[in-house]
Amino acid sequence: MTGSTQSDNIIAEEATFAGGCFWCIETVFNQLQGVIEAESGYSNGPHPHPHPSYEDVCSGLTGHAEVVRVRFDSRRISYQQLLEVFFAIHDPTTLNRQGHDEGSQYRSGIYTHSAQQALQARAMIEHLTISKVFQDPIVTEVAPITNYHPAEAYHQRYFEQHPGQGYCAVVISPKVDKFRKTFTDLLKPN
Repeated sequence: MTGSTQSDNIIAEEATFAGGCFWCIETVFNQLQGVIEAESGYSNGPHPHPHPSYEDVCSGLTGHAEVVRVRFDSRRISYQQLLEVFFAIHDPTTLNRQGHDEGSQYRSGIYTHSAQQALQARAMIEHLTISKVFQDPIVTEVAPITNYHPAEAYHQRYFEQHPGQGYCAVVISPKVDKFRKTFTDLLKPN
C-alpha cells in the first residue's frame, strides 16, 4: 500500500494515523464509506528492526507507534474527513498516552504520505487550537511515514473478531458507539 493509484473509477490514496491502541482506530476507519481497507501496523520508530513484533513495540525500544494505515477512495471520502474523524475518536492532548494505555507506542501521530497531507494535518491542528476545541494543547506529531510494518495477523480486525473480550467491551465499544452516533452520514451501509 503506497502512493495513489487509480483503477475501476477508484482513486486510492493512503493515510496513516496513531491514536492509542490500533484496535480501536482500525475499527472506526473500517466503518467509513470510501475506506477500502484499514490495517493495523507499526511505524515511525527510529530502530531499524526489519519486522518488529508487538512485544518489541510494546517494550518501547523500537520507538514505533501503533498505527492504522488507511487505504481510501478519495472520490468517496476526503483526507480532511479522515482527519476530522481521527481527532474526534482519540485525545490528541496526552503525550504518549490514551486512557490507561501508556507508552510512546500510544502517541498521537499523523504520518503523512505527501506534502499535501502534511499541510492539511497542520492546518487542522491549527484550526482546532484556534477554535479551542480541546482544553489542553494538541501534542499530535505530524511527520512523513517511515519504517512501516503491518502488525501480526491476529491484530487485524481484532475488535470485530473479539467484541466480548474485556478491553474491547470496556474501552473500544463505547468509543465506537460514540463515533457511530457522531458520524452517521459517513458510515458504510450495514
